[in-house]
Amino acid sequence: MNPLAANSLDLPKAPHETRVVVAMSGGVDSSVVAGLLARQGYDVVGITLQLYDHGAATHRKGACCAGQDIHDARRVAERLGIPHYVLDYEDRFRESVIDRFADSYLAGETPIPCVECNRSVKFRDLLATARDLGADALATGHYVASRAVDGTGRRALYRALDPSRDQSYFLYATTQEQLDFLRFPLGELPKDETRRLARDLGLAVADKPDSQDICFVPQGRYADVIAKLRPDAAVPGEIVHLDGRSLGRHEGVLNFTIGQRRGLRLSTGEPLYVVRLEPDAARVVVGPKDALATHRVRIADLNWLGSEPAGAVADLPVSVRVRSTREPRPARLTCDPSGTEAEAVLEVPEDGVSPGQACVIYADDGPRARVLGGGTIRRLGAEQAREAA
Repeated sequence: MNPLAANSLDLPKAPHETRVVVAMSGGVDSSVVAGLLARQGYDVVGITLQLYDHGAATHRKGACCAGQDIHDARRVAERLGIPHYVLDYEDRFRESVIDRFADSYLAGETPIPCVECNRSVKFRDLLATARDLGADALATGHYVASRAVDGTGRRALYRALDPSRDQSYFLYATTQEQLDFLRFPLGELPKDETRRLARDLGLAVADKPDSQDICFVPQGRYADVIAKLRPDAAVPGEIVHLDGRSLGRHEGVLNFTIGQRRGLRLSTGEPLYVVRLEPDAARVVVGPKDALATHRVRIADLNWLGSEPAGAVADLPVSVRVRSTREPRPARLTCDPSGTEAEAVLEVPEDGVSPGQACVIYADDGPRARVLGGGTIRRLGAEQAREAA
């Protein structure tokens, strides 16, 4: 999809007859989306979500979703001459994202709150609001692409043209119904072109830095946030080796993640990594680096976007991505008959596969591959973990 085309959203009505709500975060990406669509003649309405009040984070470089962003979004809307609304979603965000994040972390998982935010706030609540406003589509500044497929009018999700900006890993939980209503005009653009367009549109955010942190973890210190949300959650326990040796004590499982090496404070003469967390026993299990290798990944809460029913998928060649910072790797996928769970068998084992992270499934490992779906990596028991490796 060319964002500069006369009708870039692939909608049946002419632009001047089409209302599009744009989720405006205050950053350059969503601002350019609003600007492009307004320039093309769409009836654009900008909406910014107030998700939290984080004090000093509101003006700190690298923070997102904060007070300064709301101000920037308002200025962009004024520049473009479009209506703009700020919706207070703090309660919804706390319940759907922050509280779930804390519970998942205390369960020994490594959750991805951005996935939950897209799933339960932006693409559920905000999408419903867009419909209430009579919109024909909700557009965002995500770097991901969607196109109609199979002559059915249904849309499929694809990796962005610019692989360095691709955000498909965070959008795998988008349902088919949501996908049909959503539009992603930047999916076919490199980031430098987006900034050029921002300058061309005269937007003050053209050179604004990208957000880097999770919005409610502004210093990147997960344990501090969890301790504040759940002050009684830090339960001391043992650090044990895979071979059963007790190596030391810790102040709480929440201070550790799978694959962690630094901060273990162990003097054993060998490099050790966190290979498993057992929160019920307040136990941290460590071992050598090769113990992190995982060959089999169990996937729960599967969201399937493929053409064939998920329950019919057996030994399907795919590519999977187990962390946002890694490229998709070849695997064979088999789904449970119910279509709610799956198992991916990797051709080459991956290190540090963490429960709570997403396993996103692609049709292939190409730079513009179709997203077939994904789910949450499930925590395995000790025996299952040894088998999976």
